[in-house]
Amino acid sequence: MSGVFITLEGGEGVGKSTQLTVVREHLMQSGRDVLVTREPGGTPFAEAIRDLLLAPREEAVSGQAELLLMFAARAAHLEQRIRPALARGQWVVCDRFTDATYAYQGGGRGLPQEEIAVLERLVQGDFRPHATILLDAPVEIGLARMQERGAPDRFEREQAAFFERVRGVYLARAAAEPERFIVIDASRPVEEVSAAVRGALDALLERHA
Repeated sequence: MSGVFITLEGGEGVGKSTQLTVVREHLMQSGRDVLVTREPGGTPFAEAIRDLLLAPREEAVSGQAELLLMFAARAAHLEQRIRPALARGQWVVCDRFTDATYAYQGGGRGLPQEEIAVLERLVQGDFRPHATILLDAPVEIGLARMQERGAPDRFEREQAAFFERVRGVYLARAAAEPERFIVIDASRPVEEVSAAVRGALDALLERHA
């Protein structure tokens, strides 16, 4: 694969949508051919799974069912969109990827990390992002920002303790893989966060020149 795979991660209300635009524009201005996608989603099949996962419902959905659906969507996404784009030499930027599964289904839902790792190996083999930008902010700040948005989805309806566990796993994974993760303080004003994101991208552009 000749392309570069970048993932953007973080809990609720950290500003991923805003910074995703910053990433795309900065890479395009640098002359890179960029594909922006998201998880769960990215293909019609995977987007249908996304709708299943996010829609609020009265029926209880087990963490294991969530986990299997996440990887079903990821398998389609990788095969149909991500791998072909990388093979074409594109820079692929994905709004969340497998780190989110460890954070949300592992941390938030309490599923064993070992079970997630088994599915990760099955679906991805040794495929991992070249770099992961983690937008991090205290949970109370993220939840306050989230309240300014529209109707919450099924995950956004969770309690603060759920998101504390999500954040804890994200930070633990970043500490364990400092060569891949770039942690950015997303509690700062958006202009400062965007500047930090651009700086991280410049380093990546130099590394993959």
